[in-house]
This record gives sequence, C-alpha cells and structure tokens, in this order.
Amino acid sequence: MYYPEEIVEEVRQKSDIVDVISGYVRLQKKGSTYFGLCPFHNEKTPSFSVSPNKQMYYCFGCGAGGNVFSFVMNYENFTFREAVKHLADRAGVALPEINDSKEYKEKETHRQKLLAVNKEAAKFFYYQLRSPQGQVGLNYLKKRELTDETMQKFGLGYSLKTSDSLVKYLRSKGYDDSLIKEVGLANFNEKMGLHDIFWNRVMFPIQDINHRVIGFGGRVMGDGNPKYLNSPETPIFDKRRNLFGLNFARTARTGNFILCEGYMDVISMHQAGFTQAVASLGTAFTAEQAVLLKRYTDSVLLAYDSDGAGTKAALRAIGMLREAGLSGKVINMKPCKDPDEFIKTYGADAFKERMDNAENSFFFEIRILEGQYNLNDPEDKTRFHRSIAEKLCEFEEEVERENYIQAVADKYHIGFDNLRKLVVSYASKTGLAKPVERPKSSVQAKEKEAAGARQQRLLITWLSEEPELFPTVKKYVTPEDFTDPIYKVIAEKAYESFEKTGGFNPASIVSFFEDEEEQRRVAAAFNTGLAQNPETLQDRQKAFNEIIVGIKEESNLKASADMGSDMTALQRFMDGKKALEELKRHPIVLQQ
Repeated sequence: MYYPEEIVEEVRQKSDIVDVISGYVRLQKKGSTYFGLCPFHNEKTPSFSVSPNKQMYYCFGCGAGGNVFSFVMNYENFTFREAVKHLADRAGVALPEINDSKEYKEKETHRQKLLAVNKEAAKFFYYQLRSPQGQVGLNYLKKRELTDETMQKFGLGYSLKTSDSLVKYLRSKGYDDSLIKEVGLANFNEKMGLHDIFWNRVMFPIQDINHRVIGFGGRVMGDGNPKYLNSPETPIFDKRRNLFGLNFARTARTGNFILCEGYMDVISMHQAGFTQAVASLGTAFTAEQAVLLKRYTDSVLLAYDSDGAGTKAALRAIGMLREAGLSGKVINMKPCKDPDEFIKTYGADAFKERMDNAENSFFFEIRILEGQYNLNDPEDKTRFHRSIAEKLCEFEEEVERENYIQAVADKYHIGFDNLRKLVVSYASKTGLAKPVERPKSSVQAKEKEAAGARQQRLLITWLSEEPELFPTVKKYVTPEDFTDPIYKVIAEKAYESFEKTGGFNPASIVSFFEDEEEQRRVAAAFNTGLAQNPETLQDRQKAFNEIIVGIKEESNLKASADMGSDMTALQRFMDGKKALEELKRHPIVLQQ
C-alpha cells in the first residue's frame, strides 16, 4: 500500500531538489540550471543537470533522471517508500501509517520485537569481545590484522564458552524465551533447557540494507565443529535473499560489486578500501541473491577461492549472474587462496590491478572446460570445440552470440566460419539458438515506432518549458493520442493539472512511477531536445507542427489497427483524420 498522493507531493514540495542533491554532488549554476559530475557513472565533463524550475535532474551522458525521490532511490538504493520516508524525516513531514489493519500492526510489532532481540544480542556479543572473557576472540581477529575501526564498523563480537550466558542476558532485558528461540539464538531440550546456539565463537552480525541485525554468523575458536555456524531461517532472516556487507556496499558508488565466499574476505576487502564487497550467507550463491545484486549494479566481479571448490562455486555463480542479466568477471587469486590472503600478501594496489584485469566470465568457463580435454589429440580437440559450440548456444541474443563466436574463434584459432557452423549444427539438433524471425518491414517499423515515441517526448518537453502552448495543443492532441503507455500517463496527468491549475509540475508526475526504469523514461521525456535547435520563429513553427502532425499520424495508425468493430476506435480515427486535415490546411502559428 502506498502513501497518500497528497502526502507524497507535500514531501516532494518541501524537498528542494537542488538543496538535496547538493548534499551529494557539487553543483555549479549555469543559466537557470545547475550542472555537476554525474554520481551514477564515471565522467570528467559535467553532463548531470538539475533544474530548479522542473524540480528534476537528468544526465545527458547515461540517461539517469527523475525527481528528488528518484535521486534518493538511485543514490541510496532505497525503495520508493524508503525514499519518501527518508525525505519526510529530513523535511519534518509526519507520515501516516501505511496499513491500519490489526493483523498488519500485530505482524509488524512482532517483527520489531525480533529485530530488537537481535540488536540486544549483537550488543552483548560486541561487549564480550572487549571483555577479559573475550580475549581469545579478540586475539584471533587481531591475528587476522583487523583494526579496531573495522571491528567496530562491522559490529564484530564474541559468544562466551558458557552455554546459557546470552539467554540469561536477554531474559534480564525482559525478552520472552519464545522470542529468543524464534529469532534463532537458542534451542531447547529436556537436559539443558533453553540454551545458546552460539558459544565460543567470533560473531559476525548479519545486517539488512537498513543496518538492522537480522542474523549472525559465528566462527568457532579452536577445533570445534562446525567451523562456521549461521542463524537458522527466521521470520526476519532469509539467507537466500540477503548478502553479507550489502548494507555498506550498496552506497559504494564504484559501478560494480565484488562477490566473495566468506565474511572475513568481505571485511578484509572493506578495510583495504574495496567497500563494494559482499558475500553469500553460509550457503552457495543463490538466484535470489543475483536478482538482489541486479537492483544495485550491472557488473559483478567474482573473488572466489582459487582452489577446486572455489572454481566450482564460481562456475555456478556465473550462470546465475548471467540469468539475472548481470555481467560477470573472475578475479585471479593465484598464487593465494582467497582475497583476504592476497591483500595481506600483495596489498590493495596489486588487488586493484587484478580487478582491472579480471577475466571475462565466459572465457573463464571455456578455460576451465579446456582443462578437461587433451588438445594434442585431434578427437579430443574436436570434442572440446563441440563443447564450446554448446556453450555459445546459451547466448539467446544473436548479436551477442556472433560477437562471442568471433572472439572464441580468434582465441582458439578455430576459424569463425568453422565455429559458426558447429554452433548452427548443435542448435539445429537441440532447438537452441534459433535464428530470430524478422518480418521484412521490421527495421522500418522499429524506426517508425522510435520516431513516434520521440515526437511524443518532444511535445512533453515543449509543454513543460512553454506551458502557454497548452490551449493550442489540446485542440489537436489528446492524451489518447500518446501511443506509448508511459507517455500517455504523463499526458493524462499533465492535461488534468493544466485544466485544474493552468499548469503542471514535471517532478510531481515522476512520483506516480515507482519503477526506476520508468522514472528514467519519464525524466527523459521532460529533457528531450530537437536534433537541431530552431534558430528562427519560422523554424520553430515548422518543428512544432511536424511534432503535432507526427503524433496525430501515429495515433491514427493505431486507431486504424484497433478499429475492427470498436466504435470508439473508429470515432477516434475519424476525429484524428479531421484534425490532420485541419493542421495541414492551417498550420499552428507560434507567437514571438
């Protein structure tokens, strides 16, 4: 359930976009607009613009854009509701309860209690590490070369050797046994009663993206088993849908994430300055975690152990990353076992160099595959080439597949045509990688569709910058004429606002869209420029009329296609035809 529209708008109006973004980006005023270096991609020349009039931002380099909510969502990696709450707190606006149902309140109250138990447990572990009883844990972490600052940042702690110290402490704080057990900190049996799950372990609090402790990982001191123990699944802890270190990594702004296997790898890398490092939670990397990473980045570097198990885990993770639409590369850890050892041995600069030279994940897969064949044996070599062809069929997009065929053929001296024939042969036998069927007129249709959408964007931008043109525009163009679904919603909201107030605010319209990609498209619609800036009034009139006519023609084509027995579409087609005839006889005249 969403916050009421009027509350969202109040928060937006009280959060001046220039003021908010200035807290993140250094802005310089040029004319009526502010410019700075885009925080969402690397650039040396400022292409990131912030308009106080539109209360919107837009990057002409990478296309990022939206209103103040979009910026906070994108920069802080918040959901829309989290962004609203963040800005509401900043602006001093009181937000209503999202859901007033009794069931929802009870469930949320219970969830908060579980989080409170974990928070108290984290405090207890933190204190014990720094007490005389925790010296064994502190010595271990010091031996791993962690600084006090790093240990404090990650809230590292220690669970005592006694089996009920945490239970006694949490009871003293007023927490019921049922809560302590439900949150995964204790077990019950007839012999021991309620007793701690974690004891004699260095403790790693696992936090969600809002820095709330949702679970724990514990590394045993000595030779006990298991070596690592993690919290069980609970109402607040789903290990498949969270990542260790993500609460810090999500704001690293590095353009990529580094995926590790262990907690210590993540902590060591953060200490060395690689604050984009994360790790799965005591289990193999999951498809859900890949989807979670996709929310924050398009590029993931794998920093898995260099042994056989690490290689196997990397191969599995590559497939999941690719399935989620993420680009993956593999960092070479040899001669070291893992990132922690590598950084301690060779330093952060050497690790950065390994990152820069990370291996394309597909070539990594092929290299590992190569080790299974004897390339000096012609028969084995042929089987290797067939295996490559099979792997190439995993690329569904034809252009990408062709590019990889070329790259692999060059690398292994197979010959492009030979490898391509192998791929086609394998695909025909299995039904994979079928050629894309294209109607003869698809290219022209796509270009026409793109041109139609661009004209709709141009009109939206024109109206936002010259709202006085609305009375003229509405005589010929209605929201129904916008064939793109996103632009149609924009037009509906803008027209409605024009009729009520005589104008509209672009930033308020962005708030109707929670999806980040939709917000980018809305922002682009308010920042679309003509290919050539019209220098004279005659040029402006010509360009404006071409936009109006183009939109009406596109709308008429759609109405014609929809007609059949639909009388509404028929009427829309007739009205559109009449308007087009009028426009061609009497073009719109703009004022100087």
